[in-house]
Amino acid sequence: MDTKEQASQPALQTLKEYAVITAAVLIMDIGIYVFKFPNNFSFGGVSGMAVVICRFLPFTASQINLFINLLLLLVGFAVLGRNFGVKTAYVTVLSSVLLNIFEKLFPMAHPLTDEIMLELCFAIILPALAAALLFFENASGGGTDIIAMIIKKYSTMNISTALLVTDLIVVILAFLIFDTLTGLCSVLGLIAKTLLIDKTIERMKLNKFFTIISNNPQPICDFITKDLNHSATLYDAVGAYSDQQRTVILTVVDVKQAVYLQRFIHDTEPTAFIAITKSSEIIGKGFMSYI
Repeated sequence: MDTKEQASQPALQTLKEYAVITAAVLIMDIGIYVFKFPNNFSFGGVSGMAVVICRFLPFTASQINLFINLLLLLVGFAVLGRNFGVKTAYVTVLSSVLLNIFEKLFPMAHPLTDEIMLELCFAIILPALAAALLFFENASGGGTDIIAMIIKKYSTMNISTALLVTDLIVVILAFLIFDTLTGLCSVLGLIAKTLLIDKTIERMKLNKFFTIISNNPQPICDFITKDLNHSATLYDAVGAYSDQQRTVILTVVDVKQAVYLQRFIHDTEPTAFIAITKSSEIIGKGFMSYI
């Protein structure tokens, strides 16, 4: 590979990341504008705040959403520092701008359908799908995520608990300002949203722990260290039934690499014994840091 090709790879990777982030923001804003705003669903987030506040100010929910997002973005840079996320800044600005464009091009005076539970499902699922894509690209949705990050920084709460506390305030206001049905739907939405966030974070940290019993460990170890860029621990063992010497290989890889490792072992040594365990808490070099 020449120097020009090597230089172009990071640029292509960055372009791919921002294409995925842009698609995620588009999905998220469709869920917010088409299903959340018209039904006054207020299960947290800046969009939920905008739904509540627009009842008292002569501005639309999209305009209020833009103002709050920009304000929180400035607070995030001031409290969390510039490194808190260029991607988060991009998501925040793009999301707010898109909502205002939707408002100009496709004004919605009433809900899309008369089925409030169907609309609630889409108001939860579309932003949740977008959040999963953003987490995959190491980005966040900005807004109340920034408040949660600040709470997490100065407390012992994890990010999902901090988000729950922040969003709960918005849900309580929905009960006070709107009717009981809207309030109950907002509570249901908050519960579903919190569960989806937990599952997303758990999935994001998921790794697989391999215990491999092998007669020929060297090719497997070379593949782990050179192709997967991980390390492994080896020790000698004796089979209880065969009384033969074996080598036990212990290693941890991510979900995608686990597929590659399984395929390699199957092609290289199909008689090897493999035990695979899921884990979302791997602490050490190449994985999570100590708290």
